[in-house]
Amino acid sequence: MTKKLPPNYLLPPGSFGLPIIGETLNFISDPNFGDKKQAQYGSIFKTNILGKPTVMMCGAQANRFILQTHFDHFSWEKGWPKTFHELLGRSLFLQDGDEHKRNRKLLMPSFHGSALNNYFDTMLNIIQSYLEKWEKQKNFTWFTELKQMTFEIASVLLLGSERGENITYLSKLFSQLSSGLFSFPINILGTKYHKALKSRDLLLSHLEKEILKRQEKPKNDALGLLIQTKDEEGNGLSIEEIKLQALLMLFAGHETTTSMLTSLCLALSQNIDVLSKAKEEQNKLNQEDNLNLNQLKQMPYLDQVLKEVERLYPPVGGGFRGVVKPFVFNGYYVPEGWQVLYRIESTHKDKNIYSDPLFFDPERFNKEREEHKKIDFSLVGFGGGSRFCLGYAFAQMEMKIFASLLLRNYTWQLAKNQNLSLDNIPSLHPKSGLKIVNLSRI
Repeated sequence: MTKKLPPNYLLPPGSFGLPIIGETLNFISDPNFGDKKQAQYGSIFKTNILGKPTVMMCGAQANRFILQTHFDHFSWEKGWPKTFHELLGRSLFLQDGDEHKRNRKLLMPSFHGSALNNYFDTMLNIIQSYLEKWEKQKNFTWFTELKQMTFEIASVLLLGSERGENITYLSKLFSQLSSGLFSFPINILGTKYHKALKSRDLLLSHLEKEILKRQEKPKNDALGLLIQTKDEEGNGLSIEEIKLQALLMLFAGHETTTSMLTSLCLALSQNIDVLSKAKEEQNKLNQEDNLNLNQLKQMPYLDQVLKEVERLYPPVGGGFRGVVKPFVFNGYYVPEGWQVLYRIESTHKDKNIYSDPLFFDPERFNKEREEHKKIDFSLVGFGGGSRFCLGYAFAQMEMKIFASLLLRNYTWQLAKNQNLSLDNIPSLHPKSGLKIVNLSRI
């Protein structure tokens, strides 16, 4: 397809904006930037954001093109902005080819099989302790609290940290690091990016101490597995590699999960019929037994609710890739050296795939309808193809335990007069943080 280009090919329509900064300011500040451009130019258009000429591609066909059929035309390492490289380092997230395959294989045991099953009791205990804390507080902001909870779960299970050990402090460092990912990379005292770099260094220092402790006293957590695991040639990861992979595990293990749990609580609060049906399913299970690992497989309606949260409230709006081979899509030529952003949110709101796409409707995922199966790559909140999210099962278990305990045991109310409009930087969340009043035990 790329060897013989059309004699009169065209670049995608669109605008590069201002010199140097392009349209970056609008991209970061306007949550409807992509929708406006798509309405103006169609499913593929050019812009210039974050220092690079960029093509935005929209729809399930584009997702399939990027994530599967033309996978070799794209690079993760060359796609994500400089801020991601500096703040997250050369971890799995920013690797390609054989290097990525090797390290993904080394990390895989930490997120599947017996390791995942062994996480259940700890997840349940941590989540229950937070629910009890919020019950006493009565009034709190869910996004902030959930970020701390998911960080503690990731820290305890993946790094083997002790419960409560510097969790508030370390969670704050991660929030500062995350805030720098889409900021301007200006390392001057007082800037958001300077704070993010400082937080990164403090986190890496903490992780190095944890690694050295684990080398002396091995544990069966993800960090322990990382330290002990070898590839086919008997080679393991260096301390520097382990530090960066551990940093990524902590970031991936709580940032997007926090966003989805916050959106879940918002959606349940605003859709009483859905809340009632979800409670009914949990109450039936609760009559049989206390929450256990086997029950997590018997929650079809909650599975549908979580899919609908992923669809309508994807934690990130898209995925960046660097173009390493030029290609033609829908008649438009995209040169090597540009970057591509596939738009998750536009696919998830495509009326040709999803009926009444702005309406929160978990029933669209039931066995009779299964709207997401009409076209491949229609639901891509966790990616797709060979690089589907490594921590998906970990996140699903965590979200289902949280939702089950919340629905079985508590009622709550949203505080009045708060700003529930959504901010998508660094991941989707209500601008108010979702303020709650009167979380009470049933």
